[in-house]
Amino acid sequence: MIRLVLVGAGAMGQAWLAAIAAEPRVELAGVADLDLAAARRAAPGLPVGTDVVEVARAAGADAVVNVTVPEAHHPVTTAALFAGLPVLGEKPVADTLARGLSLAAASEVTGKLFMVSQSRRWNPQLFRLRAMAAQLGAIGSVSTQFFRAPHFGGFRERMAQPLLVDMAIHAFDSARFLLGADPVSVSCQTWNPSWSWYDGDADATAVFEMSTGARYVYQGSWCSPGAETSWNGVWRVSAEQGSAHWDGDHDPVGPPVDDPASPYDGVAGALRVFVDALTGGGTPMGEVHENLPSLAMVAAAVESSRSGRPVRIADLLDSAREQALRDESHPAVRAALGTT
Repeated sequence: MIRLVLVGAGAMGQAWLAAIAAEPRVELAGVADLDLAAARRAAPGLPVGTDVVEVARAAGADAVVNVTVPEAHHPVTTAALFAGLPVLGEKPVADTLARGLSLAAASEVTGKLFMVSQSRRWNPQLFRLRAMAAQLGAIGSVSTQFFRAPHFGGFRERMAQPLLVDMAIHAFDSARFLLGADPVSVSCQTWNPSWSWYDGDADATAVFEMSTGARYVYQGSWCSPGAETSWNGVWRVSAEQGSAHWDGDHDPVGPPVDDPASPYDGVAGALRVFVDALTGGGTPMGEVHENLPSLAMVAAAVESSRSGRPVRIADLLDSAREQALRDESHPAVRAALGTT
């Protein structure tokens, strides 16, 4: 039985509490949150507090689930890793690519697993689409259309790039999985329609060159009422020997394949995979180094929109590493950053 401390008792924290309760190999040991009343409501009778390490020590915890806001991912995960605790964190890795690189280095230094929960990566329908794509020969392009109109309130509506930073990373990460490829460069434009209720840009179009030579095209809006797409988006794979399509909610349409469906799904699936890695070893999908290119896609798209020019991912990673070295105060992490 793996004892977990949950950090973050907000709306996403409630989803993780349900997943923890449903997974027979783990138990909730305590909750950390800056709002102590929220922590007590989430974990009556269990240790609570504002500091993850103190709560983990009081609870005798084995690992941490970090469901804080993106700005808190770096300090919370760093503290947990250096306290000897593996971490399963909500996406993104961190709020900046530089801090994401720092967390990858901290995981190396401590020897503790840091896995990012890209929950949509585990969708069984995405696994089927990937198997279909593998039957179609060389892939020329993959596209995602995402159009919805959610009124979240709170921090998302105040973000400078709410669609790219908070949502598009799911599609970007799924595209990497689907293609078995990493990004090379991107050209991106973002804008905010006149009727938008977001402070930042709620619309985006991005074209990525991938390492296989294929292009990944993302078109999305978070203020597009009417005829909304699935939360997973609508997908098309265009390839040498045909195409495959996925509406995001039902089984994809394409060449027949043996059932390759993931045995996992969503947040609960990410938790199961994390537990599998802790109990059986191996490197899970979503391990911080494997996940960093998805964050790099977001950062590069944001930079391309800001600068009005294409951005090479390698150049962006070099700049982020330089920033991480400037910001990092831990000597061992600085040393690891120099070689990561």
